Amino acid sequence: MSTKTRTVPPHASRMIEGLRDTGYEFNTAIADIIDNSIAANATLIDIKINMDFAGDVIIRIGDNGSGMDEEGLINAMTYGSSARPTPKSLGKFGLGLKTASTAFCRRLSVSTRDDELTSIQKACWDLDHVAKTNDWEILFPEPEPEEVDLLDDVSDGGSGTVVTWEKVDRLLKSYQDQTGTYAQRALDKVIEKLREHVAMVYQQYLDPIYQNITNIDIKINGEIVEPWDPFCISEPNTELVAECVQPVKFEDGRESSFSIKAYVLPRKEQFTSVEAQKQAKLSNDMQGFYVYRENRLIHHGDWMGMVRNEPHSTLLRVEFSFDYNMDDAFNVDIKKSRISLNNDLYNWIKDQFLPAPRRAANDRYRTGVKKNVTKASKGAHEDSNSNIKGREKDLQRSTFEITNPDTNEVQVTNSNGNTRITLPLVTPTREGEVFVQPVDSIDDGLLWEPALIDKHPAVRINTNHPYYHKVYVPNLSSGVTVQGMDSLLWACSQAELWTISDVTKRNLKELRYETSRLLRQLVEDLPDPELNDGSD
Repeated sequence: MSTKTRTVPPHASRMIEGLRDTGYEFNTAIADIIDNSIAANATLIDIKINMDFAGDVIIRIGDNGSGMDEEGLINAMTYGSSARPTPKSLGKFGLGLKTASTAFCRRLSVSTRDDELTSIQKACWDLDHVAKTNDWEILFPEPEPEEVDLLDDVSDGGSGTVVTWEKVDRLLKSYQDQTGTYAQRALDKVIEKLREHVAMVYQQYLDPIYQNITNIDIKINGEIVEPWDPFCISEPNTELVAECVQPVKFEDGRESSFSIKAYVLPRKEQFTSVEAQKQAKLSNDMQGFYVYRENRLIHHGDWMGMVRNEPHSTLLRVEFSFDYNMDDAFNVDIKKSRISLNNDLYNWIKDQFLPAPRRAANDRYRTGVKKNVTKASKGAHEDSNSNIKGREKDLQRSTFEITNPDTNEVQVTNSNGNTRITLPLVTPTREGEVFVQPVDSIDDGLLWEPALIDKHPAVRINTNHPYYHKVYVPNLSSGVTVQGMDSLLWACSQAELWTISDVTKRNLKELRYETSRLLRQLVEDLPDPELNDGSD
């Protein structure tokens, strides 16, 4: 028995309007147009973004690629156009040109020429026209003089294409004066962000050091876009800490591979210049994976759920590269902006590949932090020392006699009796610093320990403990807060020195250990403070 069938075409107006909301950001949308230009073998792409006298934004993207004849143009303007002849093409799904463009404009035009002997063909999607006719009807207007000029200029009279966005209604918010200073500044900011995005996404195409790729030039409003290297390979202190190339064989016999490389970037003060340090963009949201499909960046700035973005991983960036053969394996999305990994690969990267690079990045970061914390802590405890000095006679409950300076043996005497203990015997590192002394480390990673400094009962505080880094350091400019925390630790130390019982002494030492351990865990999620890195 035959099954009844019926063709049900989508409602033109509702569908084309609905496809405006596929989630494109402006930079991602422009990148989709650039992908098409690269797929057409362009070596020069010229982007012009301007505001006319009425405040309307017009965007044109011209290239010197292979161009199209009329049939190719109609196919390109079709939603779900036929596949490109080469599967490695950056333009992959046949939707990007249309959905990326109409996400920001209501009129999309494509003007193209496939060689210098043919005339320019132009086709246009006008959403207002589709709404009026409620039909998938493309317009074929004459090319505008600006489109002809751009095509001739970018292609030197040869083949090429110009994509034009008009009726741009989703780029800038409404301003009281759409031609005024505020609107122009907002557009300038959009252009600058686009320049940064293009420099990052197409870095390997823009940078001539990548000789296995056809290099291209991209202009934005007449200025060449310079490539931005997230891995700072030209910096001598950048370190490649891990690398793996994994071959893959598919069931149909095809072979491919993907590669993964982990780079630890220099600390701020290790860059060769202040400008190079600024260009590196060392920040919490720039760490993580940089995923490349066919040498084009498609995702960056996080760890794909494996670990959190944390300050001590700021210096770690991981390059993950694959070719078009891996698209299905990695579930590349329609905007080519994200991938997903199967469980085996995900767990291998998380549990076997990443730990060593994360340790290397953490070590380099902590070395810089330790240096800067030590610098920041100098003099920060002067008020505490002065305060305790003024009250020493009233507060001191024990006397101390050094019985063997070679072994740090001290006899402690108080109202409970006397006992012999081993105690750090140190000299002040700063004048008057005889009650509270910051130090770079304490055995077992303890936050504090009792000591004698110039025969004064004192406390030494470990500036390398996370509690000092995350709680003390942000408050070093607040004398009252620092004095309050110092007084607490000094009092704990004195209470420990006052005891005579060996059992109680062991318990108090264990209390110090457990408290230090618990504080380390409790402050784990607190933000790291901003520290002067010494690069000024």
